[in-house]
Amino acid sequence: MSDHFLPRAAMRGKSVWVFVLPASVLLCLLGVPLAALVWRTAASDFMPSVFAPAAFDAMRLSLLTSAATMVVAIVCGTPLAYGLARWRFRGRAVIELLVDLPIVLPPAVAGLALLMAFGRRGVLGPLLGGAGINLPFTTAAVVLAQTFVAAPFYVRAARIGFHGVDAQLEEAAYTEGANQWQVFRYVMLPQAGRALLSGAIMCWARALGEFGATILFAGNMPGRTQTMPLAIYLGLERNLGVALALSAMLLAVSVVLLALVRSLENR
Repeated sequence: MSDHFLPRAAMRGKSVWVFVLPASVLLCLLGVPLAALVWRTAASDFMPSVFAPAAFDAMRLSLLTSAATMVVAIVCGTPLAYGLARWRFRGRAVIELLVDLPIVLPPAVAGLALLMAFGRRGVLGPLLGGAGINLPFTTAAVVLAQTFVAAPFYVRAARIGFHGVDAQLEEAAYTEGANQWQVFRYVMLPQAGRALLSGAIMCWARALGEFGATILFAGNMPGRTQTMPLAIYLGLERNLGVALALSAMLLAVSVVLLALVRSLENR
């Protein structure tokens, strides 16, 4: 029996409700809160809330810091992903674990770890202070926190993309006299391009929605460290309209980015 007829055959009989009912419960749990958010936002003053000074400053800072995070992830993460995918060396498993760990690490733990490393009393605090560098509770701290939690998404996607390139293409390029950089530039990058772009989008989306590590390491100062998620958190106490408007914008951006990633994967 072909796979084309499996779903139709599976729909026969009363036993189908064993699958439909629990699946419907989960779908309602996922869909109802999002629908409620859209409904409440539509019933509020959306445009005045979006252009409120607090919301506008938070959007500007979020776009700036998340873009900087994506650039750092691409510049530093692409060589790392390439090495993990194509080279065999001692300690690679440890590096892969280190790269993947922030993906599953609780954001509060990530923020505390950054504070213990780069804070004034952290491991590197005295060294940075001697150089006149103060990272905590600055815009640079926002970028650092976002990079810590979001860059692994890019490295992971890029590593899978580089690993999926046919080894025969690489060997053929070396046979024709290409060096390591030429193979990377003209063979690996074009072949893994969709994976790199998908990873960059996921990295940017994760950085845009980062909350836990940012509030612990960078604080919640309007115009300086208050990103859109932090403004939403503060808006619950001071201005619900701003919180709803920013939440709806993040929801719309997430839908667009997810659709773009799905489109890249389907191609």
